[in-house]
Amino acid sequence: MSFTVEPLAPDTVVIRMGEALDFRNADDFKSTFQDQIDADVRNFVLDFSKTAVLDSTGLGSIFSLYRQISPDDGQVAFADVSRPVQVVVQLTRTYKVFRQFPTVDAAEDALISA
Repeated sequence: MSFTVEPLAPDTVVIRMGEALDFRNADDFKSTFQDQIDADVRNFVLDFSKTAVLDSTGLGSIFSLYRQISPDDGQVAFADVSRPVQVVVQLTRTYKVFRQFPTVDAAEDALISA
């Protein structure tokens, strides 16, 4: 499975997460965001609108992204979070680390104007 990347600004992209972020494709996700970091992207909007599965390996890959970009004031935002992902976010208290927005547009506005 591949992740769709859409540029929003020179340093900001949205990554459409697809149906799952789990042990099967976490390495693909890491490769996807590493390519963006190498291209000087520092702000990431993760679109979870179609995501039905987020496991601990997938969540770990998101934290890996966060650890790489946070020293450079980079941000990771969650957008359009599906119900299954929302359950994981609540159980793991991930909402304390990553800002959540109802839509990709709302996340884009917040990150680009910051």
